[in-house]
Amino acid sequence: MSRAPFQILVFPYTRLKDSNDYVYAIFRRSREGYWQGIAGGGEDEEKPLEAAMREAFEEAGIPLNSQYRSLNSSSTHSVVDVVGYFMWGPDTFVIPEYCFGVELDEMDLSLSNEHSEYKWVAYEEAREILKWDSNRVAIWELNQRLIRESSK
Repeated sequence: MSRAPFQILVFPYTRLKDSNDYVYAIFRRSREGYWQGIAGGGEDEEKPLEAAMREAFEEAGIPLNSQYRSLNSSSTHSVVDVVGYFMWGPDTFVIPEYCFGVELDEMDLSLSNEHSEYKWVAYEEAREILKWDSNRVAIWELNQRLIRESSK
C-alpha cells in the first residue's frame, strides 16, 4: 500500500445519558506521550472519509458503520513532520488534514499499540490537554455544532 498525501483527524463523541452534555474521546500517543484525536494518513486511492473510518477502526475499534460527520476545520502539516522525508517529491512541502467527528453509543474502545490510553472528557478538559492547535480547533467546531443542534 502506498501512503496518500493527506492526514485525517477523528474525534469520537457521545452524549451522556440523563444529560445534554457531550464528552469526547482523546488518546495518548504511546511513544510521545501527548494527547490527540485519532490521526493517520490515507492509503492508496482512499478518500479522506474512508481513511478516517479505517483509522478509527484500527486505532480504537470503532465500527465501520458508525455515524461520521465532516468538519470544516482543516490545517496543513509539514511533510517532514508527518512522514519524515519528502515522500511525494521535492515540491510537496505540506499535506492537508481533514477532520471528522464520529458519534458513538458505546464508550468502551479497544486501543491499538499507537496509544497507551484513552479517556472521555468534557470539551473544556480536551482543549486544555490536546497538544496540537489543529486538534483544538477541530474539537471546538465539533462542540459548537453539537451545542447548536441540541438547542434546536
